Order: sequence, then C-alpha cells, then structure tokens
Amino acid sequence: SYLEGQGDVILVEVQDNNRVVIGRAEIQVSSFSDAHQEEFTRWWPLYLEDQECVGKIQLCLNLSMPADNYGSAKMLQGGLAVDTIIYDMVLEAAMRAQNFNSKMLHISGSWKWLLDEFSDYYGLSDAYRKLRYLCYIMNVATPTKDCLELTYELLLPVIKARDDRTLTRQERSILLDCEDRINVLLAIVFENYKSLDEHSITGLSELFGPISDCAAPALAPAVQIFSVLHDILSNEAQSILRSYLQAAAAKRCRRHMIETDEFMSSNNDNLLTDDMTISAAYLKMKTLCINISLEIQADIKIHDQNILPSSIDLPNIAASLYSTELCKRLKGFLSASPPSRPLQHVAELLIATANFERDLDSWQVRPVHGGVLSRELFHDYIMVWIEDTRLHLLDYCKAEKLSYPAASTTSPFVEQIYEQIRESINEYGVVINRWPQYLMSLESAIADVEREVMKALEKQYMETLMPLRDGIPKILEKHVQRLTRRQSVAPYVVPNQLGTFMNTVKRMLDVLHCRVEDILKSWASYLTIANGTTLFGEQMNSITVMLRKKYKKYLQAIVEKIVSETQANRTTRLKRILEETKETEGESEMRERMQALRAQLSDSIHNLHGVFSCRIFVAICRGFWDRLGQIVLRFLESRKENRIWYRGSDYALGILDDVFASEMQKLLGNALQDKDLDPPQSVIDARSILC
Repeated sequence: SYLEGQGDVILVEVQDNNRVVIGRAEIQVSSFSDAHQEEFTRWWPLYLEDQECVGKIQLCLNLSMPADNYGSAKMLQGGLAVDTIIYDMVLEAAMRAQNFNSKMLHISGSWKWLLDEFSDYYGLSDAYRKLRYLCYIMNVATPTKDCLELTYELLLPVIKARDDRTLTRQERSILLDCEDRINVLLAIVFENYKSLDEHSITGLSELFGPISDCAAPALAPAVQIFSVLHDILSNEAQSILRSYLQAAAAKRCRRHMIETDEFMSSNNDNLLTDDMTISAAYLKMKTLCINISLEIQADIKIHDQNILPSSIDLPNIAASLYSTELCKRLKGFLSASPPSRPLQHVAELLIATANFERDLDSWQVRPVHGGVLSRELFHDYIMVWIEDTRLHLLDYCKAEKLSYPAASTTSPFVEQIYEQIRESINEYGVVINRWPQYLMSLESAIADVEREVMKALEKQYMETLMPLRDGIPKILEKHVQRLTRRQSVAPYVVPNQLGTFMNTVKRMLDVLHCRVEDILKSWASYLTIANGTTLFGEQMNSITVMLRKKYKKYLQAIVEKIVSETQANRTTRLKRILEETKETEGESEMRERMQALRAQLSDSIHNLHGVFSCRIFVAICRGFWDRLGQIVLRFLESRKENRIWYRGSDYALGILDDVFASEMQKLLGNALQDKDLDPPQSVIDARSILC
C-alpha cells in the first residue's frame, strides 16, 4: 500500500457526508522532480502512518465535505477544487502530526516541505495557502503576541492581493470569514489590553492583579492588524478603536468597583451603622479613587510607548469613562452614607477625591461633563458641617446648661468652649487647604459662637456684675442704685467671681481669641478672592473690637465703683479733704487728714491684688489712681485764680503717688514694669497747673 516508484499513481477519491463518491483524481508520481520524488517517496508513507485517516484513505484520500462547496462535475474532471482539497487534506494532516494548538501555531520541518511541494505542484496561489492556514489559526487563536504576529504575517500579503484584485472568488469568501474572526480577536485584545497574559492558556489573565503600566506584547501586532484591516485615518476606524478601548476601561472600572458595590445597595441602611463599618467603607472608596488614578497613570505610560495610532489619545479616552463612573459612584456612596463631619476617614476620602482631580489636571487630561469635581461632590456636605458646628457650639453656650461659677482663676466654661472651637476648626484644615473659599463661612460661624460665649459669660456672672452700674443692662440700673445705697454702710469688696470674670475676658482677648484667629489666618494665604464685598478677617476683627470694648467697659465700671466707695464717706472724700485744707497746713497735717483715705486705698489695692491677675490689677490700680487725680485736677481747674489751694493739692498728689506706687511695688515686685509706676495723665496735668 506504500509508494514504490515513479510508475505509481496517487488516487484521490472524494466522498460527501453520506460516503457517496462525488469525484476522483489521479496524481502521477513521475510528475515530481527527481529530487522531490526521492524525498516524497521516502516521507510519504510516514505522513500517512501518522494520520487518523490511514485506514480510510489507503492511497485514496477520502474527504467528507458538502458537495456544494466544490462542484461535482469539476471534481470528476479534476482541477482547482480538487487541488485545494488535496492541499487542505495535507495541511490538516500536518497540523495533527505537529500537535497544532494555540501555543504551537507554526508548521515546520518535513511537513512544511510537503505543503510547499503540494502547492507548487498544483499551482495553488500563495493567497489561498495563507488564507487556509489563517482559518485554522483562527480556530485556536488567542490574544497573544505569537498568534497575532503570525496572523499579521499571513494577512498582510493577502490584503495586498485583494487590493490588487488578484484574489479568486473562493479566496475572497475565505478572507471575509477570516476578517470577521480576526476582528473578534482584535476586540478581545483591545478590550482587555491591560489583562493580556502571554503565559495563560486563553491569553487573558485569570486574576485581577496589579496594574501594569507597560503595554502587553500582543498590543503592537494587534494595532498592525487593525491598521491593515481598517483605514486608521478614517473617523469610522478611529471610532471603532475608541469604543474598544472604552470597553476595556469599563471592564477595569467595573472590577475595581466590585469592592464598593455593597455600599450602593438600596438596603444598606442596616449595613453602615457602626463607626468601624463606616470607616472601612470610606477607606474602600478612598482606595477606589487611588486605583482609578493609577489606571489612568498606566494609560499615560502605555500611550507614551507610541504603539497606538497617533489619532488615538488613550489617556483621555479611558479617563473620560473612569472619571464619569467614579463620580457616579462617589455621589451614590455619599448619598447613601453622608459624612456628618470631617472626621479622619471622611478627610482621607476628600483628599483622595481632590488628588484625583488634581492629577488629571496635572496630566493634562481634558475635563469631561459628569466627571469628578471634588468640590461639587462635597460642597453641600461642607456647608452642613459648618452650620452643624455653629449650632453645636451655640447650644453649648445656652445659659441653662451652665453651672454657677465656681471659684477659679478663669471660667472653666470659656476654657472648654474655646477648646471645642479649636478642635472643630482644626477638623476643617483638610477642606480649607484645598478650597479656601469656605474660610469665609467658617469665620462667620466661629464669630457667631464667640459673640454668644461673651453673652453666656455675662449671664453666668450676672449677679456679680449687678453692682457695676455701667456694666449691666439699663433695665437693672435702678435696682443697682438701690443696691448700692443699701450697701454703702460697708465698704465695697471686689468678689472673687468678678476677678474670674475679668480674668476670663482678658484671657479671651489676649489668648483664646488670638489662638482661634491665628488658625484661621494661617489658612488665609490660600484665599485669593473676596466673598462679595466681605473680606476675610472682618469677622475676627469685630470680635477683637467687641472683647476690647467689653474689657474696657467693665474695667472702667470697677474703677468707678471703687472710686464711688471712697467718695461715699465724708472722711475719705478727697474733694472735701482738699476743700477743708488750710493754707498754713503742712505735709504732715495733710497726711493726717488723708489717713483714712490712705487706709482705704491700701485695703482696696490689696483686695484687687487678691482677685485679679497681674495686668488687670495694674490696669485697675492705674485707673483708680487716674480717677483720684482727676478729682484733684478738677479742683485746681475750678480755683486757678486762687493759689492758696495749690499747696494742699500738691501734698495730696504726692500722697496718692506714694500710696499707689508703694503698694503696687510691694505686691508685684519684679513683675511690675517701669511704666506702671509712671503717674497717670490726670496727675501730670494737675502738676502742670501747680508749676
């Protein structure tokens, strides 16, 4: 049954699916060239022995294929149809012999020689051979570099032949089928260009692993094939390729978002109930933002490898989808799990969202409608945070929640509320650093709270402030006057609560408010625009002015109260002492006359020192000193023409200077500043009259 010499003939019999003979042909072995005859005769039995069809063929190769593929009349006569059948048969035999599969696509060695001989002998076109080989490749094709490079190598000359109009009808038909299958393969490549794996059986990665920023080896030949099949300069071809790449981005995006799907469910009301779960959810959303940003960054690096056509802007194509999908996901998540305040996990998501938007801008990725605009995503929540902060702090200031003031240096309530103010402000650092526009709203809210703190402090110390006529509402003035008259029998003693109040107001003015203002001012450098006609700082300045006025008002009220006490008694009334002074009296007589006043002044100064902090004590003492000096000044101004009163007034001023300077120095020691001992303006003016 094997070939033995040149006289042998190869008989080919063609059967249909029902094993009905539809054609026969004979091949003379002598028609081969001498060299080929020898090689063919030597190898042919081995080829047949390796085939499944040896038992059926036995030198008569039976092919089961529909009769309408090849005309039966032509079969009987031999010709091109029979030639292609024989070639296809040998091609199939070669593939089976060489274990043709997706990883072994090349035919080599003797089988390649045999195929070449058959095609040369029967005059088969190169286009047919490549197309038939391409058909079999498409049966096992995978999106790998080797497969696509071989496909490109086979396809390119065929396309050129088509353009030259040299393909037969049969070849054009095969080419159309191949084109459809190749386009399917290209779609797989482009729609999975970040998930291609040369080592995978399918050519696709089975795991959703790390984001690769290097183009897969299969991408370059895929672009070559696409450019052969399509006019890449046409809008249609570019639209097709863009749609593939957008589909790839959609797949990648979907895979990333799977981790956050649970937070988008309409039934998630029961899911996000505890702090740990909420924090974990926000962390996953933050990770999503970072991963999407990495995807776009990888697209930029792939694009920079200049593999894709120049008309295809991969970063913008992918980013347009990533940004819009991420924006939808963020909106849905924030709506389902609204942030109550800028806590750590909320701040991290806000930062990740803002960084995503910033990265796109720095990478020169064009903004798209519906894409991520971090400020728009968080704007409503930020305004709610600021208002909630204002209301929460105002609620803390309600009088019914304040306890009666205990003995302390400053008000615990004020210290606590300002600590809360600072903590609340610091939470907004992440917001203001990125969007300083919100500094105006935050400043206004904090100013409202500080005003309310002052009101609450006054209410808390209302009973203590009642004797100070100038420091209480007018409606209580008559009551205070009656209270003052009733208490005139005993000297007024400044209560410790008044010291706590004044110390607190002074601390608010010098320390607490300044700390708040400094935090806000540190962010003001980011602010480059004005909110209408209002500039940043006006609200803080108004609080400084308000506190300064309050401090000065109550300081003056205390001084007036103490002065009124000294003038309430005939023996300590300075004007009366001056009026009763005789011209012949010396300094010793004046000191004796002012002994009661000196004692009361000393007691009052000691009382003030025990109640007020150092600087308030000095301010009140100097105010007290100045008011008594004003009494002397007015006394002199009303008697300028009568110098008989000058000596007594001079002695009185000296005694006052001595009392205040000595007592203050004795009580404060080194804490006293040189300027604190300088005579007040009224004393200076009075002495100028005496000169």
